[in-house]
Amino acid sequence: MSDFVAAEDRAVLENRKLASFEALWALQLEAVDEPNTERGGWSSVYRLELGGAAFYLKRQSNHLARSLRHPLGEPTFAREFRNIQAYHRLGIPALQAAFFAERHLPGERRAILLTRALDGWRDLDDWLQGWSAAPAATRQAILRACGELARQLHGAGQMHGCFYPKHIFLKASGAGFTARLIDLEKTRPLLLGRRDRIKDLEPLLRRASVWNEAEVRDLLAAYLGAVGDVEGWWQQLGARRRRKEAH
Repeated sequence: MSDFVAAEDRAVLENRKLASFEALWALQLEAVDEPNTERGGWSSVYRLELGGAAFYLKRQSNHLARSLRHPLGEPTFAREFRNIQAYHRLGIPALQAAFFAERHLPGERRAILLTRALDGWRDLDDWLQGWSAAPAATRQAILRACGELARQLHGAGQMHGCFYPKHIFLKASGAGFTARLIDLEKTRPLLLGRRDRIKDLEPLLRRASVWNEAEVRDLLAAYLGAVGDVEGWWQQLGARRRRKEAH
């Protein structure tokens, strides 16, 4: 895969001589959290501000994911970048990539993924902390935005695989909210229809435990549309949640 530089970000990166793998790899920055070392290598995230533009720079070494297609492994950022591009083609609202590249060195595989920061957006997890204090109209608009986001995702034939509150970002837009997704590494095609859709939605509802039954039904109504079987979905989601909690 050749190096990717988004057309709309090329100028700001080139002006600061940061439009190459080598320059971004050598950049000295403070990590925003502890490195991820679960896969035998490492992966770190940094915030990068360039004038009026803000990005998250992700660098990794030998942090590989294995699959039937890549039995020897590939950088997890390569998979995430492919999914970001797929979401863009399919019209699913999600984070945007500014740069991606990987390098093979003796005994080491490196990768860089640069994404635009979602400044001005708040993740759903943050909204849930003060859910009861938010105005009723705000709560309804957020539920509607989340339901419509899930409908776009599944309508495009994709399963997120980590459809959690911390991965759904929201921004006020007119009288409502706009929503988009991050953390696309585990995305895969919907293979089992309604079963996969239930599997994707249930973790969101389990983690958003502050939502009452009426609010969950409102989200399902936005997800399913006017002719959807809200009652049937409510029952199936509840059954899966009870099974998961029992384990």
